[in-house]
Amino acid sequence: MQEIEIPRFKAVGIVHRKESDDEVRKGLSDSSESEIEIFPEYKDALYGLDGFSHIFVLAYFHKLRPEQVGPLKVRPKRLVKYGLKLEEIPFVGDFTLDSPTRPNPIGLSLVKLLQIREERRLIVSELEFFDGTPVIDIKPYQAGYRVNEYKLPKWNMELALKAGLSPTESV
Repeated sequence: MQEIEIPRFKAVGIVHRKESDDEVRKGLSDSSESEIEIFPEYKDALYGLDGFSHIFVLAYFHKLRPEQVGPLKVRPKRLVKYGLKLEEIPFVGDFTLDSPTRPNPIGLSLVKLLQIREERRLIVSELEFFDGTPVIDIKPYQAGYRVNEYKLPKWNMELALKAGLSPTESV
């Protein structure tokens, strides 16, 4: 296997939210708004971002347990909250899920940009990261990213149906 050296990343900001990690993890948040504080030395990178409706936020999953970093196959555990038993959920590869369990603890979230306050505080909705999560990059959502036609694998649709979800919902 070829070793490729990757430079270290620097956090450009940090997530602030009122909800506990448990509330975020379980989707029990009563507020859909979060704040991303961009560090002062990166505030110029926000120039022109105001006016975009959505942004991608890349972050470092700093709160993962050691066993969550490295496994290549996991069960989509979110289906347990829909009544499935863990034993009836098959193992699938990390790259098929948006689970935080990854070979590299990097997260991606598409969020609605509600407002920019004080030149470097992004108010966003639907961010799934915990309070204190280091942000490593932000990219605007562009019209060219839209996918009108897509397909999901058979296993995904079958699990969604078994959980009582729409067959087009991701597991």
